[in-house]
Amino acid sequence: MVTQILTKIFGTKHDREMKKIQPLVDQINALEPQMKALSDDQLKAKTPEFQERLKKGETVDDILPEAFAVCREAAVRCLGMRHYDVQLIGGIVLNRGSIAEMRTGEGKTLVATLAVYLNALTGKGVHVVTVNDYLVRRDSEEMGRLYGWLGLTTGIIVHGLTDQERKTMYACDITYCTNNELGFDYLRDNMKFDLNDYVQRGHNFAIVDECDSILVDEARTPLIISGPAEASTEKYQIVNAIIPHLKRDVHFTMEEKSKTASLTEEGNAKVEELLGVGNLYDPQNIELLHHVYQGLKAHHLYRLDVEYMIKDGEIVIVDEFTGRLMPGRRWSDGLHQAIEAKENVEVKSENQTLATITFQNYFLMYNKLSGMTGTADTEAVEFQKIYKLAVNVIPTNKPIKRIDQEDVVYKSEKAKFKAITADIKERSTKGQPILVGTASIEKSEALSKFLRNEGIKHEVLNAKHHEREAEIIAQAGRKGAVTIATNMAGRGTDIKLGGNAEMLAKTLTGSEAGPEYEEALLKVKSQVEKERAEVVSVGGLYIVGTERHESRRIDNQLRGRSGRQGDPGESRFFLSLEDNLMRIFNGERIQKIMEMLNIPEDEPITAKMVTNAVEGAQRKVEGHQFDIRKNLMDYDTVMNNQRNVIYGMRRRVLEGQEIERTVLDMLGDVVSNMLDTYAPENGRKEDWSLEGLNNSLTQTFGFKLDLENMAVNSDTVLEAVKTGVREIYEKQKSSMGPFFEQVQKMILLQSIDNHWKMHLAVVDKLKESIGLRGYAQKDPLIEYKKEAFLAFEKLNNTIKSDAIEKIMRVQLVAQQTEEEVLESLRPEEADLDELDYSSPTEADIGHSLETANAEPPKRKMTFQSGPAHDDRVMNREDRRRMEKQGKGKR
Repeated sequence: MVTQILTKIFGTKHDREMKKIQPLVDQINALEPQMKALSDDQLKAKTPEFQERLKKGETVDDILPEAFAVCREAAVRCLGMRHYDVQLIGGIVLNRGSIAEMRTGEGKTLVATLAVYLNALTGKGVHVVTVNDYLVRRDSEEMGRLYGWLGLTTGIIVHGLTDQERKTMYACDITYCTNNELGFDYLRDNMKFDLNDYVQRGHNFAIVDECDSILVDEARTPLIISGPAEASTEKYQIVNAIIPHLKRDVHFTMEEKSKTASLTEEGNAKVEELLGVGNLYDPQNIELLHHVYQGLKAHHLYRLDVEYMIKDGEIVIVDEFTGRLMPGRRWSDGLHQAIEAKENVEVKSENQTLATITFQNYFLMYNKLSGMTGTADTEAVEFQKIYKLAVNVIPTNKPIKRIDQEDVVYKSEKAKFKAITADIKERSTKGQPILVGTASIEKSEALSKFLRNEGIKHEVLNAKHHEREAEIIAQAGRKGAVTIATNMAGRGTDIKLGGNAEMLAKTLTGSEAGPEYEEALLKVKSQVEKERAEVVSVGGLYIVGTERHESRRIDNQLRGRSGRQGDPGESRFFLSLEDNLMRIFNGERIQKIMEMLNIPEDEPITAKMVTNAVEGAQRKVEGHQFDIRKNLMDYDTVMNNQRNVIYGMRRRVLEGQEIERTVLDMLGDVVSNMLDTYAPENGRKEDWSLEGLNNSLTQTFGFKLDLENMAVNSDTVLEAVKTGVREIYEKQKSSMGPFFEQVQKMILLQSIDNHWKMHLAVVDKLKESIGLRGYAQKDPLIEYKKEAFLAFEKLNNTIKSDAIEKIMRVQLVAQQTEEEVLESLRPEEADLDELDYSSPTEADIGHSLETANAEPPKRKMTFQSGPAHDDRVMNREDRRRMEKQGKGKR
């Protein structure tokens, strides 16, 4: 009550924020007459003027009012569009590094130009990130005209570009790109062996369009580049053959909410019998048990034309949030292979992770990050906690006239589809355009069948027809049009009442320019205006939701397609007790109520109680999904710190920063570890293993101590080892001459890459098993951090010992040229086109965490190019240095 009273007096948080921004808007508006008075050349000259002022010490905030005024006037002259005041507010919010929530049709694409132009003046690059290649091309072409007019360059990053093309595009002042391409380019860059081959030039400022989709929905799946691992695919076929023999609730149980399966006692016995194994829980059969669980999930939780499709003989994932196909992406942990076996398509071998990063940690690398979308406020807490992004709700330019009707609930899906069909038939007959949102390809085609049976002409937009996505959705506002869209397919394309004249003219002429196109456009415009008036008279665009999504945002996005810029509109959701959300969460309760009231199958109920129950279920799911994303973030932060250390080490090597100093430091650590292991300084002489020390010296350096002719004590052994190692190093340096540094560089890169890849596999295995620590009343996350740190210590030591052994033992062959030697040492670059840009699958790794617990050296030895000296320090100091590396921040 008190909150409501205070809100009435002082306004909402968003209202107060808008009042703070208004004086800046007034300042921009006051500059408009001045900008209008400038000639084209004078207006264009403002860009170099701003750039010069920034170089002299002014900030982007200092020049914001003038730059926004210039951008607005340039948009009028170049695009024929003038930014509304609410769009200026949106631009200010974006420049501040916040999220601007703006309703569909409010012109977010134009809003972005303000903050993009202002920040591109710094010359450090601006990335405009969106959800698909079509929007990248469309937005860069439309808005690129404005930037080009103002003297700035625009590039695009889409699938299929070469590295050189990508490098050129990233070098532009403004680069339009998709989130996937950005993340994979970053990972690919850190797999290269020459800085000149890197395509990205840094992470200055990014504006993420549809940021709820990219930063929330897609953030549950990390970006992963995988390479093939040597593993047989036969086990998937074997397991697939036994799954049909297992009965649900007899041999296994399924948990649909969490998508997990588990065997009953009877099921264990049945599987052991079918597979011919004695004990499924025997260590040698644990992997087989894992594949049985994946097979159960593949058969009973993942459905054709819902979660995936078969296209060109391959399993292609369907994005659950957008309904779009995700070619090249694969489920991890053997699930994708289990589905391939189920559908009798080629089972591809398992993969090993080569590089990985989450969207959360990728976008946190930017110096400034902002976003825009029609639906962000429901996830404001998550944006703040994970990305430190505030959400500002921007008022609409015109009041919203759309009417949102109460949900109606039917007993069965068949009754629901009949009701939807009848409703569509009645409304389309009078000329009202209708957009129907479905949750899957399967449901969109089922509804399409109902409409065909009634003779209702319609378009279906789902993953099977994604090539025509923009064309179909752009005409969804035409008189009498009926369009079925999977979830938010077509998001980013405006639905204009009466249709899209430009798209119609393009369809008629097959081009976007030229005399024929211009002539067709003039004719089409008058037709569109006439249709628009007719559509407005019958109530505008009608939105039909065929079921509630797990997230309220997706429902709001669907509703938001209607009522743009003050247009009339209407929306209604039709539900059934067989819908996934209703069935899993509140179906039984509502079913009892309907039976108690004796409601017929084809009669719906419309009650606030139902709506509240559905929204309660949605909030539960949203909370669960947030926990998943937060958990992913917590775990990946550990890996992110390690990734930053490794990528930083790799970059220093590529830059050639003190290569010899780095090698000498490693040399000191390796020798110190050897002495600590076989001849500890404070240990008893009787416990020394001089034979082990000699074997280790021989393997690593190619020499051994002359134990028979030396007085064996701590000082003599230490001095003899140091002298021998220094002589070998100087000999290597002398024999290879001027290109010894390049040899060291290649070997260092090879060691870093090979062992980082194996480390990723170790950590993958750790993630799979760490949850079991919870049974011992231990926090899995804390345990994961401990084990991952120990594994990283092992990685650090292994890289050093491997690199030093190769550097000290590499030899020239008389017939080889220097170039041939370097080429033979150069790490084998993966064919990036052949890699799998997906999620990891199990790989057979000969490493375990039990062997990854190497102690850091108790004495610290250093080598120099000149006279060597021994600098002994305590173990705890060396450990502190390692911890600082392992826990270093971005």
